[in-house]
Amino acid sequence: MDIRPANAEDFEAIKAVARTTWHDTYDELEADMIDRTVDNWYTGDSMPLEAPGTVVLVVEHDDEIVGFTHAVAQGDKADILRMYVDPAYQGEGVGSDLHERLIEQLEAYDVDRIRSFDFAFNDASRRFYEGLGFKQTDTGEVEIDGEYYDEAVYTLEL
Repeated sequence: MDIRPANAEDFEAIKAVARTTWHDTYDELEADMIDRTVDNWYTGDSMPLEAPGTVVLVVEHDDEIVGFTHAVAQGDKADILRMYVDPAYQGEGVGSDLHERLIEQLEAYDVDRIRSFDFAFNDASRRFYEGLGFKQTDTGEVEIDGEYYDEAVYTLEL
């Protein structure tokens, strides 16, 4: 597996990983709503590669993108906005390796706290982040298609 910075040509593959993972993970959400959300949220405009403080990494296996992450550093903190691994590769350490590389990239921005956000109902995400040393520190809401969903905020102090 190779972890590298994303480039503009990667967005279709990023979108495919996001779509597969959302459909596999988020049973609580309607399939057509997932497709609309993925089409809107996983683009060059929503994940600008050249924006200050932005880190977008992809994981390749046999020349195929099987995971990605997107984080933004601002001041002394960074927010992980997206981290997904294709369900066929979950449980193999891909997400942990991706997270480790992301932390290395974020250290260049001199952050001392990293937050991650996910649906509160996503127990697998909670276990993943807690296994990496994150603690749930807050809750919030995210709006998708006019509906509001509870969100969990996880924090890692560096």
